[in-house]
Amino acid sequence: MEVTFELSYALDTFYFLVCGALVMWMAAGFTMLEAGLVRAKNTTEILTKNVALYSIACIMYMICGYSIMYGGDDFSWFLKDITGDGATGKDEPATYAPSADFFFQVVFVATAMSIVSGAVAERMKLWAFLAFTVVLTGFIYPMEGRWTWGGEAVFGLYTLGDLGFSDFAGSGIVHMAGAAAALAGVLVLGSRKGKYTADGRVNAIPGSNLPLATLGTFILWMGWFGFNGGSVLATATVENANSVAVVFMNTNAAAAGGLVAALLLARLLFGKADLTMALNGALAGLVAITAEPSTPTPLQATLFGAIGGLIVVGSIVTLDKLKIDDPVGAISVHGVVGLFGLLLVPITNPLTDDGGASVSGQLIGALTIFVWVFVVSLAVWLVLKSLIGIRVSEEEEFDGVDMSECGLEAYPDFTTSR
Repeated sequence: MEVTFELSYALDTFYFLVCGALVMWMAAGFTMLEAGLVRAKNTTEILTKNVALYSIACIMYMICGYSIMYGGDDFSWFLKDITGDGATGKDEPATYAPSADFFFQVVFVATAMSIVSGAVAERMKLWAFLAFTVVLTGFIYPMEGRWTWGGEAVFGLYTLGDLGFSDFAGSGIVHMAGAAAALAGVLVLGSRKGKYTADGRVNAIPGSNLPLATLGTFILWMGWFGFNGGSVLATATVENANSVAVVFMNTNAAAAGGLVAALLLARLLFGKADLTMALNGALAGLVAITAEPSTPTPLQATLFGAIGGLIVVGSIVTLDKLKIDDPVGAISVHGVVGLFGLLLVPITNPLTDDGGASVSGQLIGALTIFVWVFVVSLAVWLVLKSLIGIRVSEEEEFDGVDMSECGLEAYPDFTTSR
C-alpha cells in the first residue's frame, strides 16, 4: 500500500509540474501573439511587459497571493522547507508535492495578467503597467480566487459553491477576471491616436508580424492542454487518466471549432479570410471550453468552441463601434467568451447533490468576479493616473513606445525612429 501511494504521489506530482510548465509556456504564446498584432515600433515594450509581468506575478503570488487565495494565515511559508502536507497553507493531506501545487497556481496568475498586456498596448507607460501588475497579482486576483477555488464566502455573505457555481479551469476565474481588469484600464487609458475618426469611422491598424501572431496562437493552443488538463489535478488512477484524456480531446476540439467558425463568419462579413479573426476564434474556442472540458461530448465541445468563435467576431466588431480600443481583441476573447463559457457549464454538468452548476449560480459567480475585479482595477488605474500618469505623450505614441520606454527597437534594420 505504501509503495502504491508513493508511486501515485510521484506520478501526480510529475504530471502537475509538466502541466504547469505547459501553462508557463503560454506566457511565450501571449508574448508572440501580442508582438505580432502590434506595430513594429511598439514591439520591444510588449516583449518587456510580458517577461516582466511573469516575473512580478511569480514574486507577488509567493509573497502574499497564494496565502490570500487559499486562506492561509502564514505569509512566511516561502521562507520554510516546503515539503510536508499543508506546507503552503492548505490543510488537507497532499496527494502531490505542495510546491508543485504552488507552481501550477502561480502560472495561472501570470496568465490573467497577460490578458491585460495586449488590451492596453501601444499607448501605456511601462512602469504604470508594472505597478498595476503588482496589485493584480498580489491582491485583486487572489481575493476573487479565494471566493471561488478557495471556497471562502464572499465578504462573509455567500459561498459561490453553495449557490451552484463551477469553473473547472478558469473561464471566469482567470480569463474573465483578466478581461475585466483590461476593460477598466482601456476605459481610463482611451483609444490609440487615429484609431477612430470624428465621424465614427474605425481605422484598421494592422499588426507588424502575422507569422509571429500565428506562432503565438499555436503556442497558446498547446499550452492550454496543461491549463485544462492540469486542472484535473491528478492522473495516477484509471479514472483520472481517462478524465485527462477527455479534457485534452475536448480542448483541442473546441479550439478547432472556434477557428473554423470565426474564419467562415469573417468571410461572410468582410468578404475575406481574416487571419486575425481566425486566430482569435481559436482562442475563443479554448476559453469557451475551459469552464467545463471534462463532461461535454467531442461534438458538444466542437459546437461550444464554434459558438465562441462566432461570438468573438461579433464582440470585436461591437467594441470597435463603441470606440473601446483593444489592439489584440483580448477583452472579447477572454471576457465576453469567458462569460459564455461559464454559462455553458450547466448544459453538460447540471447541479446535483454531487456538485455541478446552475445557471443562477454561474451568473452570480460571474457577476461577483467581474464587479470585484473591474471596480478595484478601475480604482487602481485612476490612482496610478493621478500619481504618475498611465499614458505616454502624443509624440511618444506617434514615434512608438519602444524608444521612449525601452530605448531599443525590435527591428532596427527595418524601422527608424523619429
